[in-house]
Amino acid sequence: MTRRAVIVGAGGMGKAWGHNLAKHPDVEVAGWVDLDAARATEAVTEVGLVGIEVGTDLGRLLADTRPDFVVDVTVPEAHRDVTVQSLEAGCPILGEKPMALTMAHAKDMVAASERTGLLYMVSQSRRYNADMVVYRDLARQIGALGVLNVDFYLGPHFGGFRDEMASPLVADMAIHTFDQARFLSGRDAVSVYAEEFNPGWSWMAGDANATCLFEMEGGLRFTYRGSWVAEGCNTSWEGEWRACGSMGSAKWDGHQSFAAEVTDGDEGFFRPHRELPVPAHPDSFKSGIEGSLAEFLIALDGGPKPQGECHDNIQSLAMVCAAIESARRKERVLIAEMLA
Repeated sequence: MTRRAVIVGAGGMGKAWGHNLAKHPDVEVAGWVDLDAARATEAVTEVGLVGIEVGTDLGRLLADTRPDFVVDVTVPEAHRDVTVQSLEAGCPILGEKPMALTMAHAKDMVAASERTGLLYMVSQSRRYNADMVVYRDLARQIGALGVLNVDFYLGPHFGGFRDEMASPLVADMAIHTFDQARFLSGRDAVSVYAEEFNPGWSWMAGDANATCLFEMEGGLRFTYRGSWVAEGCNTSWEGEWRACGSMGSAKWDGHQSFAAEVTDGDEGFFRPHRELPVPAHPDSFKSGIEGSLAEFLIALDGGPKPQGECHDNIQSLAMVCAAIESARRKERVLIAEMLA
């Protein structure tokens, strides 16, 4: 069954989504919306689409093209308006992360999904990483998790809206890592104590560094250390992970290097350990935004609730908003306060 899609947003990620949708055998791109019509036309040409409607008015384009779903790749500030408008026009929506920049906006979006009965899914593309699935399966073998740590150190020179955000690392990027922690542990966050800061050499206006200590369900502590202005010795975009459980520990460098050891005896100053074999990569795995789209389309066809469905993804956004609030207040903040 071919489904018609409208793309909203023609920036770099918009074009990436355009290519993703254009190559899918069961998707037809019916239209592209951007505040700058020339940019949308340029994106259509670059992706190689022919005969689709381009415009700056989302409502008019939805009425003209009558799509089966919308893909929102606008800047985060616009996510609420695009999502609510699309849902109220009868269109399920697949949106880029973060869901929103505020919990108030996110709650409006979830309410619109409930009110219309239509699917709203956030594309947390890093859930669709075969190496992360391998690490999750490895970490499940080290006993009850008590500690989960990640380091994230990169120095991208984006330009554009990220360089002007108040909390560029936590608000725009850490949503991925916080969501990964939920995926890896199978637990939601309970509270956080966080600090944000900006070193003197930073090329970003807002706080590009953060340290966050989350308490997760079951007493697990998740620690995040990150910088988006770190030159040299960079981690991967997935970060560098260590998990400690009741039986041992597991590490992942964010690429394809894994290690896990569990206890192999109960005597000695340091207990003996044995290395665990690394699980096989999953078969037929769709990565990144291709994986997001595949799950979304399956859900539209009556399949299971996809990862990133708004009622679940708001838990990851609550971690972001609570961390920013904790840094502002300089005190521990409960996740429930964000969700109330």
